[in-house]
Amino acid sequence: MLAAVPPSSAMSKWSVGRKPSRTLGLLLLVILSYLVLRRYLHLKPGSCDHNVAQRLDWYNLVPAWLRHRQSGLQANGQHFMLEDSTFWIFGGSVHYFRVPKEYWRDRLLKMKACGLNTLTTYVPWNLHEPERGKFDFSGNLDLEAFVLMAEEIGLWVILRPGPYICSEIDLGGLPSWLLQDSGMRLRTTYKGFTEAVDLYFDHLMSRVVPLQYKHGGPIIAVQVENEYGSYNRDPAYMPYIKKALEDRGIVELLLTSDNKDGLQKGVMDGVLATINLQSQHELQLLTNFLLSVQRVQPKMVMEYWTGWFDSWGGPHNILDSSEVLKTVSAILDAGSSINLYMFHGGTNFGFINGAMHFHDYKSDVTSYDYDAVLTEAGDYTAKYFKLRSFFGSISGVPLPPQPDLLPKIAYEPLSLNFYLSLWDALQYMEEPVNSEKPVNMENLPINNGNGQSFGYTLYETTIASSGVLSGLVRDRGQVFVNTVSIGFLDYEKKKIVIPLIQGYTRLRILVENRGRVNYGDNIDDQRKGLIGNIYLNDSPLKKFRIYSLDMKKSFFQRFSVDKWSPIPAVPTFPAFFLGVLSISLSPFDTFMKLEGWEKGVVFINGQNLGRYWNIGPQETLYLPGAWLDQGINQVIVFEEKMAGPVIQFTETPHLGRNQYLD
Repeated sequence: MLAAVPPSSAMSKWSVGRKPSRTLGLLLLVILSYLVLRRYLHLKPGSCDHNVAQRLDWYNLVPAWLRHRQSGLQANGQHFMLEDSTFWIFGGSVHYFRVPKEYWRDRLLKMKACGLNTLTTYVPWNLHEPERGKFDFSGNLDLEAFVLMAEEIGLWVILRPGPYICSEIDLGGLPSWLLQDSGMRLRTTYKGFTEAVDLYFDHLMSRVVPLQYKHGGPIIAVQVENEYGSYNRDPAYMPYIKKALEDRGIVELLLTSDNKDGLQKGVMDGVLATINLQSQHELQLLTNFLLSVQRVQPKMVMEYWTGWFDSWGGPHNILDSSEVLKTVSAILDAGSSINLYMFHGGTNFGFINGAMHFHDYKSDVTSYDYDAVLTEAGDYTAKYFKLRSFFGSISGVPLPPQPDLLPKIAYEPLSLNFYLSLWDALQYMEEPVNSEKPVNMENLPINNGNGQSFGYTLYETTIASSGVLSGLVRDRGQVFVNTVSIGFLDYEKKKIVIPLIQGYTRLRILVENRGRVNYGDNIDDQRKGLIGNIYLNDSPLKKFRIYSLDMKKSFFQRFSVDKWSPIPAVPTFPAFFLGVLSISLSPFDTFMKLEGWEKGVVFINGQNLGRYWNIGPQETLYLPGAWLDQGINQVIVFEEKMAGPVIQFTETPHLGRNQYLD
């Protein structure tokens, strides 16, 4: 079995003519060795065993300056071929946007040391184009740097650019500003959607094309959309995406990927179908189906789910390491290449998590640990050691040594000594939007006309009587009479009683976007905030002041030091709490434990670590040491209902079962 490795960027550009110092004898010897090895390459490989791997392990023996890139990865009968050699994909998924850039190398080196040869990653459109026509490929979103780092480490790359990616990310990676169009039909050839995709692909593919194998880069395959067979709204859509990729210079092997629910409708001409699964039973079922629809083609499990994601209020999902090894072995024994989804999950930093909404709405937790091969903080698991041993036994060459683990530390408990209630903070925010009727987040006339993507939105109006308040709130709205909380409106609770009041009273509804659905038929209906009118005793309320609380870095710059006060004996909620984490030596990774706090968001030096919620299963927030400074570190917590005495730190994450009811 050949587990080829890509040359570095520099090596791949060398040619014979640029090496005049090499002797003719050495050149002839290398060419003769190459021809002899090519003779072996034409031998039909028997099985995925150690001897075959040794026989075909020729790639590292040929100097980079003699390698020619012509054919790329191809589907040839039942095998993948890379140039003239049989190639097996041993892949693993890592999402650059879920891992601090400072840790990319650590995670990729651990992937290489596990015996894998291919990195797969999604590309999140919503993060790269936060406003229409405004692109961001900097810092943690530097796709090109991530791909080139994989090449440097010796990994090939399969790119999954969407435009829809699922990935348990908000709206499946589609930007929320698409939903400003009331007639929007996502993932179809609806003009409003394709025009946006075309502009995005124009920019994205200009970055991707030079990174392809045939241009000297590590990208050997590109996926066309993602799991479209289970959506299947428009028969013209997938051909459109395929053409959009090819017209912009994508020349490598094209793939689709579908689970068992969508495979039958996800196959398309000229594109290799791959499958997503977790059980051996599905493997037999789906490989038989693939054989019937695309005859003899290489088999590929694009997503072998090494674990699963968690939802707030649910259990922490775990998949036994022995079961994982058994299934991985079965996949390879079936003659299939494999990609481990996830090899390393990382974190839904900020507000990027998605949600599921079939019978009930369930939002994903901040951690994307996924019970993957590496933990959320990049530590080794039992799965890692078993898979490393397994892949090492069939690689034919010694695996690289395992990188050392990044150190962890439990800092001393932190007191947050300063405070700013949300109601006092409103005066320092940008001018609110004044509107006769409620406006949903996406259609607010802010952010250069792109609306609000993430965070909270506060709606204020005046009422003159008590009664029953009702309306559609997405996803969770805390209702206040003046500054007193009287309860919540959400998917389950659509009405709330306003108690007896005297005279004109301020009604406030603080609405949180907990995550747009990332998978399913209802992605067109993912507008957030107040949806339509809100009624008091069946009469629509009017004249709203609407504040956008997106909590970007610029949001907190308005809260200068003089705006904060010491915490009162009885704080008013919601509120912001401020403290300082002082670190005397080099910072290390840690986990924050907010025991006694109820629900909110944590910010460290302006970085949004994500949401916490005491309903579990997630009980700690991952804090990368790379985001801490030696010296003073600013800590801000936005808490909705109840503050704890301190913030604790621990060296290990807590991902248990839910302990509280909402």
